[in-house]
Amino acid sequence: MRSVIRLAARPGPWKRGPVLAALGLLLGLLMLLHAQVPDAGGLGSLVETFLPWFGLCVPVLLAGALWCRSASALIGLLLPALVWLSLFGGVLGDKSHPGGDLAVVSHNVGAGNPDPVGAARDLAATRADLLALVEITPQAEDTYEKELATAYPHHEVRGTVGLWSKLPLSGTRTVDIAMQGMAGPLAAHLSAEERKPTPRALRTTVTTGRGPLAVYVAHLGSVRLMPRGGYRTEQRDAGAQALAEAVAAERNERVVLLGDLNGTMDDRAFDGLTSQLRSVQDAAGDGFGFSWPAKFPVARIDQILVRGMQPKSSWVLPATGSDHLPVAAGISW
Repeated sequence: MRSVIRLAARPGPWKRGPVLAALGLLLGLLMLLHAQVPDAGGLGSLVETFLPWFGLCVPVLLAGALWCRSASALIGLLLPALVWLSLFGGVLGDKSHPGGDLAVVSHNVGAGNPDPVGAARDLAATRADLLALVEITPQAEDTYEKELATAYPHHEVRGTVGLWSKLPLSGTRTVDIAMQGMAGPLAAHLSAEERKPTPRALRTTVTTGRGPLAVYVAHLGSVRLMPRGGYRTEQRDAGAQALAEAVAAERNERVVLLGDLNGTMDDRAFDGLTSQLRSVQDAAGDGFGFSWPAKFPVARIDQILVRGMQPKSSWVLPATGSDHLPVAAGISW
């Protein structure tokens, strides 16, 4: 008799799990309206940087809904599931195509890389036509020049960024990306004199058989998650804006941007760049292509963006001793 009473008093499947149903709806609205999240303290950028990982909440809530046998919670999960698929479902497939006129590689070689010789040799082994390196310390610059000289007869270095090329380079200049002094892991390897404002971006022209190609190499400022200051992105955001202005003023129709931008292309801070350039990973990648941190990548902050060129393929290369993974792409005219 008591079991019958308990069964009758138990809420029906539509009344169970109201908290789970509410959480599912909130999760879906957060992903759907992520661009409306205020950026005070960098909150909006933080949400957008790790937006793909919000999808992991769906199976957790699903398990809870099944355990509670809650029909309302299951219905509430439809919104976040559909929103995540609409945002990232296309990333899951392989969009790459064979071929490509140029192979390019971008890598933050890491100021604390214990084996720059090995890193240089690994990168040379890719046989890429263009090889962009950032976070080059003064101590390691000679190493990269020596180890890459045979495979890449042309190279230009400005400050902590450089481009090695199999094709001739000309018109190289520094791009001011509004960095106010050196910060981040690179600073620990520099003297007080070397910590003064240092170039972190360059622009050069690559001479090809199909005409000139404008190439930018950049290393934007680091972001910091501070206990009291929030997610600090001011230096990075100022650099992104300056870089977008430089690209907007570029007269060459064909442009490639390579480097560590310290942010994902979902981040609103890069709207000025993504409105002009295409991400090769989004257009021709296989999966998310996460590049940082090297031991357990959770975000793609190393980018290859193009204008006037056709992305054919995009992939991530094995670790080199840096805390970033190299990223590579095949592009065509």
